[in-house]
Parts: sequence; C-alpha cells; structure tokens
Amino acid sequence: MENNKAFQFLIKLIISSIAVLTSAYILPGVYVENFTTALVVAAVLVFLNAFLKPLLIIFTIPLTIFTLGLFLLVINAVIIILTDNLIDGFEVRSFWWALIFSLILSFTTSILEAIGGIKNNNDKDF
Repeated sequence: MENNKAFQFLIKLIISSIAVLTSAYILPGVYVENFTTALVVAAVLVFLNAFLKPLLIIFTIPLTIFTLGLFLLVINAVIIILTDNLIDGFEVRSFWWALIFSLILSFTTSILEAIGGIKNNNDKDF
C-alpha cells in the first residue's frame, strides 16, 4: 500500500512538472529552463504548499474573510514568487505573471490528472 502511495506521488510530481513546463510555455512572463528545473519547481511548490501556505492562511484569515477568499490567490502568487527566488532557471517577471501562472498551473494540473486518471488524495476508495 505504501509503495502505491509513493508511486502515485511520483506520478503527480511528474504531471505537475509537465504542467509547469506547459504553463511557462503559454505565458511570456514565465521562464523555465528545462524539464529538470520544472521537476525541482514542482517539488518546491509541493513543499511550500504543504508547510508555508497553511501558516500564511492562518495569519491572513481576517483579510481572506474580508475578500471572500480571493486573498488566497495572492498567497498562491507569493508562493510562486518565493519559488522563483529559490530556484535558478525559473523566472517569473512580476506579481501579475505569478498570479496568472498559479491559475493556469492549477487548471493544467487538474486536466492532466483527469486525463491520467490520478485520484485526489481526498478521494476515498469504497
């Protein structure tokens, strides 16, 4: 069972890497050097989304409530910009490109996972 989860994580990471490359190809304000860089970007995004994003959400609860959840898009863009600062070979030119990149990345990842038949971790097998 654990091997299956590790395999699914690896497949999701590869799909996310392909989504990073595709999104960067579509957007002129985002640059990814190669697939290896996209793989590292995907891994760093997984790490930051798992550990940093929940803290940012907690600290910005009043602002998130006031904006009816739209501030979460700002948090996503900030995480993309932070990833840009951490990884050579990955460049996002501005906050707005980061915001658009995060939206297209989410959309592309969802489509690729649906095509690949990858289940969300929240899905339960009955």
